[in-house]
Amino acid sequence: MANKAPQTKTHKVLQLFSKVPEITLYFWIIKILCTTVGETAADFLNTNLNVGLTNTTYIMTSLLAVVLFFQFKAKKYVPSVYWLAVVLISVVGTLITDNLTDNFGVSLVTTTIIFSVLLAAIFATWYRSEKTLSIHSIHTLKREAFYWLTILFTFALGTAAGDLTAERLAVGYWKSAILFGLIIGLVTFAHYRLKLNAIVAFWIAYILTRPLGASIGDYLSQSRGDGGLGLGTTVTSIIFLSAILVVVTYLSRTRIDAEPLESDSSQKVRRS
Repeated sequence: MANKAPQTKTHKVLQLFSKVPEITLYFWIIKILCTTVGETAADFLNTNLNVGLTNTTYIMTSLLAVVLFFQFKAKKYVPSVYWLAVVLISVVGTLITDNLTDNFGVSLVTTTIIFSVLLAAIFATWYRSEKTLSIHSIHTLKREAFYWLTILFTFALGTAAGDLTAERLAVGYWKSAILFGLIIGLVTFAHYRLKLNAIVAFWIAYILTRPLGASIGDYLSQSRGDGGLGLGTTVTSIIFLSAILVVVTYLSRTRIDAEPLESDSSQKVRRS
């Protein structure tokens, strides 16, 4: 009887896939486009179509729940699903702030403080649970839940802070856009030149892109008498939604912003 070849121990490397895109220039472009749409689309549905703030909130929240179901169900980053979720969550985040200020009479100062505290609490809970706030490790259900909850409140906070700056403090829309753009530039400089932690820099920039996009959207859509260009919410929403569609289609075809991740256990196998 022939001798059996000795069995060798092999390790199976588990390949995981991130549920979110890589942080590239495309990421920031679409993010700003989505924040602008979040501002103008909410106004379009609420005012232009006379749906009303409450009904608009119900409709958009329901749509967001459906899209997030498919986002959580996906095994890896799918550009069309992911960015549709971002567009919808930007609208819902805007509506949360609008409901508090318009329906319940909560001041923009108060909503800005409330959302700042809530966002800080979410970050603290996320870090305590997962020991990281990095979006490069979004490949478990819990981490993805923390991620989307954080995204929701960054949009709510950004809406409140943007409206507070542009309207309550009377800075104006285009000046507010420049102001938030400059702050983002300073954060970028601090990261690349002063070695500001990458995760801290990312989340600060992510939060600030919301009021930046909202200010741009308001400047383009609001009437000239209110300090805007008077394009209206319909035209502004169509322009930015079309731009998002073009970029997301490109990313879906090229997959240049998707990168697989390896689990912690697989990395240990490779080092052993």
